[in-house]
Amino acid sequence: MSTAAQLERVGITIGHDQVVHCAGPWTLDHLLDLERELVSLSWPRSRELVCEAGHVTSMDTGGAVLLYRAVMQLRGQGRQVSVEGLRAEFAELLRMVSTNWDRIEAAPSPTPGWQERLSRFMVDRARHVVTALGFIGESTVAVWRSLKRPSFIRWQALFRSLELDGFNALPITGLLAFLIGVVISYQGAEQLRKFGTNIFVVDLVGISLLREISPLIVAILIAGRSGSAYAAEIGTMKVTEELDAVQTLGLSPMQLLVLPRVFALMIALPLLTVYADGLGVFGGMLIASNLLNVSFTEFVSRFEEAVAVRHFLIGIVKAPFFAMIIALVGCYQGFQIRGGVDDVGRHTTTSVVQSSFLVIVFDALCSILLNWWDL
Repeated sequence: MSTAAQLERVGITIGHDQVVHCAGPWTLDHLLDLERELVSLSWPRSRELVCEAGHVTSMDTGGAVLLYRAVMQLRGQGRQVSVEGLRAEFAELLRMVSTNWDRIEAAPSPTPGWQERLSRFMVDRARHVVTALGFIGESTVAVWRSLKRPSFIRWQALFRSLELDGFNALPITGLLAFLIGVVISYQGAEQLRKFGTNIFVVDLVGISLLREISPLIVAILIAGRSGSAYAAEIGTMKVTEELDAVQTLGLSPMQLLVLPRVFALMIALPLLTVYADGLGVFGGMLIASNLLNVSFTEFVSRFEEAVAVRHFLIGIVKAPFFAMIIALVGCYQGFQIRGGVDDVGRHTTTSVVQSSFLVIVFDALCSILLNWWDL
């Protein structure tokens, strides 16, 4: 076959002059044929090769990558290869490929096995635990210093947070607690009427609400309402570089953003719990009056006899710890945000899930300990 006939082919050929001739379109649509030709091609034995690419009619990034890969393979064999005759725009494309060759050539890492995935997961979890413990330690030190010197507390921010997270949460907290009291009393009424023990609805509503349900429901509600807001606010400040500006001014983000929220929530949550206790018991009282013929007077009299003060105090004592968990988790997740809006949403969701989970775990541990102590 003559050299002219070879040049009419689409692909790569070797002429009688031992020159490598590239011709036709070097585009993605022809990459499969070009790769087959490269595999089956018998390269000249000379150490200096000339690649004549003047008859390349079109070229895209895929063709440029294929041509440069062939050139690099030949150079790896100790040969000197030069590409000549390439049109200016194709030569520029080839130069861009050569500049970014390290990233293009990097092969995708193989899918790790389950041992490696487990190892990475454990290392990642350990790193998060260490970071979280560091944040807790820093927060504890800051709280202790603020308690020793109350002038360090930003009272204006604390009262503002108390209004947003406490006072503004009264309607939804009251409605939810009232409905919970109604549900508990209604479900208990069906069983108590069968045995003629209607009056024990007071024990059921009073002890369950004051000791466990009201503090837990209020905490989970505040975790979704305020804990997520903490993460979103701090995360947005970090994304917009407001936190960097705060640190540049010599202000402590811990003192400015975290402590007012922690103190405000530790004040607001016990008060919201007392508020929820009252409305929850009132909801149970209404159902007891309508379904079980237990009058308000009988309900209150039985309530004083059956519901010990310790049940109320246990619920109130747990509330500040719930508040601390919610506030610290929300603020911590806000400080962990690194990316853009998507990262803000992801960490906001994580703050709600983690704070709710930790609140329930803490409540379960308290129940076990109190049971051991016969409380």
